[in-house]
This record gives sequence, structure tokens and C-alpha cells, in this order.
Amino acid sequence: MISYSLEDYVFDLAAFFPMSVFDRITEVRVRRPQLILQEAARRQRRPDLAPQGRLVLLAADHPARMLTAVGENPIAMGDRHQYLGRTLRILTSSGVDGIIATTDVIEDLLIINALIREAGGQDFLDQRVMIGSMNRSGLAGSAWETDDRLTCFTPDSLDDLNLDGGKIVIRICPEEAELTNRTLEYCARAISGCNERGLPVFVEPVLVTKVEGRLRLRRTVQDIVKVMGVASALGDSSRGLWFEVPYCEGFERVARSTTLPLVVVVGSAGEDPTPMLTQISDAVRARTNVRGALIGRSSLFPGDDDPMAFALAVSAVVKEGREPEGAVDRLMASRNQNLEALSRWLTR
Repeated sequence: MISYSLEDYVFDLAAFFPMSVFDRITEVRVRRPQLILQEAARRQRRPDLAPQGRLVLLAADHPARMLTAVGENPIAMGDRHQYLGRTLRILTSSGVDGIIATTDVIEDLLIINALIREAGGQDFLDQRVMIGSMNRSGLAGSAWETDDRLTCFTPDSLDDLNLDGGKIVIRICPEEAELTNRTLEYCARAISGCNERGLPVFVEPVLVTKVEGRLRLRRTVQDIVKVMGVASALGDSSRGLWFEVPYCEGFERVARSTTLPLVVVVGSAGEDPTPMLTQISDAVRARTNVRGALIGRSSLFPGDDDPMAFALAVSAVVKEGREPEGAVDRLMASRNQNLEALSRWLTR
């Protein structure tokens, strides 16, 4: 068994995603904006969302809700070179199925994919799951946070960009009845609209309470089970619904509250990823309807470590059934793999 250690390792983002490559995205946006739609139409989608029955997805929709902090840095995710480069680092790895992101991030990825193909390289978006984040108006800390409208993707624009589905967040706040009821209506319409187009929807139902003017998450088994019952009945059919559910003690009881497929969401990894991997392992073994994991901020910004290595460790737990200790071994062995995956094609 190998215990987790950085061993003076520091991930070199500039080597993987040089600033000169980052700057080319703006050049395309100015001179060839039509490339986005062209690349989206060309992209080959999976015939099935989860061919092996399980998914590992990356969430990259944080800044659209004014969520930019990582640790003590209040705007770490507001550095687009860092945020996009780390997203690319994870998405170009073999262990991650796809991404949940906003319009700007999805389109940046399409541009990079097109530039790599034009240079003769292997694209990384074919057969990947690309999910568009739909309601982002519930800005973190705002007075209207519960009133989360569809200000990003719509069912039509998901279709236009040839994406694989949509994602919605449902914040249920008993103290804000009118705002909550509006959000339920927005989300029900979004689900029905996606059903019309045969697009699945990833739903994140969250029970919140207002404390001193700010929303606070409620994540007990009882809280999660109650909101899952509400969310699973939204829209004209539940046939395309997947749930994003936070891990909690007693997760087996949470999973037993529905037949819908679940992907587990875990908290910050901290300095050692073992507790995070243990939670994921516990969740995917709880019930057969737990079908994967959603990684986000803690995998994008794992201190000085390699984001791809963190993602591969999660994949080892979800898809290979590895114990957390074995997944940590995978993490440490994966650092710096394919570090030239982008630069060898885009810096010629």
C-alpha cells in the first residue's frame, strides 16, 4: 500500500496548456466564430449515455453563479487560463466520460478540439458526454438565489449545439415559497422540453434554509430523500432523469428512495484524497442505482497535484471497483502522463 504524498511534486499547467494556446481561443472567437457551430455539428455523440452503465463526469459551471473561490483564494476559478486548462487536463484523460458546463466553457472546448483536429491531432470530444448547464441565475449569496432561472442553455440550444443533455439545479427553500415555486416551474418546463428532444437531464435537488439572510444547505438523509421525491416528479416524464446527489452518512437509504440513476457528489478532497475516494466507494456500493460520480472544484484544483491524476483515481473507484488505497496508487502513478497532449499539436 502506498500512502498519498506529493513528494515535492507541482503540476505544471503551462507545460500542458501554454498561454499561447489559450490566446488562440480569442483569435478564433474574433475571426472564426462560426467554427463553434461547425465543430458542434461534426462531433460524434455516443449512442448510449453510459455504455458500461457507469459515468464519471466533471462539473465546470461554477463561475456562472459567482462561485470562484478555492481555499483562501477568492477568485481562483476566475482565472480562465487556469480553469479551462485544468478542465482540459481532466477531459482529455481516458477515465472521464464527459463534462457538465456552461455555454462559454463548452464553446471554448469546441474551439480547442477543432484546432487540434486541424493540426492533424486526435480530437477529444467525440464519444464524450457533453451536458449543458441550464439554470444559472441563482447567483451565490444573492437575495434571489432560490429563484434560479434558465439563463444559460435551453432545450433548443442544447439541440443546436448537438449536446447530450442538460443539467438543472432545484433549490427548495421553505422560507421562500414564491421563489421556490417559480424555480420548480422553470425546471419542470426544462425537463419537458428536453423530453421532447430526447435529451436526458441531470437534476441536482437541494434543500436549503435561510439563516441570517443566506442560504444554507441541508444534507441529512431525511432532507435529501424529501427533495428527491419532489424532483423525480417534475416534468411530463422522468424517463430521462439522472440525479446528482451529495454524499452523506447513511447513503444507502438515500439511494433506496428512487429507481432513478444517481451520480454521487462529494465534498472537498483537502490535502489527502483518500477520504473523498472512500466516500465515493461507499456510495457506489450502496445500491445498484448509484451509477457514478460527479467531480468538480476539488479535482480541478487539488492543491499542487495533477487534476488528471485525481480524476483517474475517481474513475478507478467508480469503474474498476478499486479500494481507495488502490485508487491513490493510481493517482500517484498517473501524474504527468500525456502532459504534451495539447501543446504538441498547437504550439508548432
